[in-house]
Amino acid sequence: MSRTLFFFSFISLNFTTMANCNPSSDQKPVASMELGSDNDVKVHVFSSSSELIGKLQEKWTPEKRKPYPAMYSSVFGGIVLDPAMMVIPIDDHMVHRGHGVFDTAVILDGHLYELDAHLDRFLRSAAKARITSPFPRSTLRSILVQLTAASQLKEGTLRYWLSAGPGNFLLSSAGCPTPAFYAVTIDEPIWQRKHGVKVITSTVPMKSPLFATMKNVNYLPNVLSVMEAEDQGAFASIWVDEDGFIAEGPNVNVAFITNDKELIFPSFDKILSGCTAKRLLQLAPKLVEQGLLKSVTTANLTVEEAKRSAEMMYIGSTLPILPITMWDEQPIGDGKVGDLTMALSDLLWHDMVAGSGIQRLPVPYVN
Repeated sequence: MSRTLFFFSFISLNFTTMANCNPSSDQKPVASMELGSDNDVKVHVFSSSSELIGKLQEKWTPEKRKPYPAMYSSVFGGIVLDPAMMVIPIDDHMVHRGHGVFDTAVILDGHLYELDAHLDRFLRSAAKARITSPFPRSTLRSILVQLTAASQLKEGTLRYWLSAGPGNFLLSSAGCPTPAFYAVTIDEPIWQRKHGVKVITSTVPMKSPLFATMKNVNYLPNVLSVMEAEDQGAFASIWVDEDGFIAEGPNVNVAFITNDKELIFPSFDKILSGCTAKRLLQLAPKLVEQGLLKSVTTANLTVEEAKRSAEMMYIGSTLPILPITMWDEQPIGDGKVGDLTMALSDLLWHDMVAGSGIQRLPVPYVN
């Protein structure tokens, strides 16, 4: 490939796994291996593309399991199965300007869950970011299904991006001839969460509604809010908007069950419209019919009202529901995982593994 490539390690950014970004003890930084006696770094110059490819493949050859079984790139025009070749151009505006959007679908028991809902949101995000797709929706969908089939992955996630594309290092994307579409399958466990976690109120400013309602690649506020929580021994954080109402978590929605057994989701007008949260809004009335819940609604909640809740939870594609039992060192309810939270979790989990609706798309694997 003639253009300079940026090696892009596709690390899962969700709450199921937080990959360790520190090098292992037997992996020395390049600089330390290239130091001369005068402590000046002597940078190696690769003499050929084959030498570089060999170096990249050294990272993955010892691996018994490929964390990223397959990738699609519209720049390549196809699917690659070698993790060493999972690269994107360094002059892609998603890399150096953040001009890109993404979304994620879960792969569970050989099915793609809620792919169409995520793909629709993906294209809405792209429209807000003024990125046109190089393909019609039907082709994007077909590529994602074929990629999943080629990966042979039965459980994990499918993540995909639309970028303004490669072209130059300017601010404007006017010089990018063609938008780019990338996708990767990620081998990671998906399971039902039954233990509660601790959260904090984030002091990191949340995104403005324009950027919060599109799933774009500018996740620095999200990253900093998670790091802030980890610094305090918490799992993650809660954002509060400028009006003092509960917004969302770093990359998940949040919901509450009041002492009157009302299930309340924060309004979606200033936050990302979570596909899993919206699916739960469709399923939860079943618990109302059973007399377990009084009502299901969206509303504005203050921090004080939210902290008086009987139960609290994160909701996201890979969780799918994670109980929250402590917030800012204050227990939620009795500080234990609530029965209604687990009833909702069971309802959603059943929909993911055995639902009969259009949410579960079987992947046409070829042995």
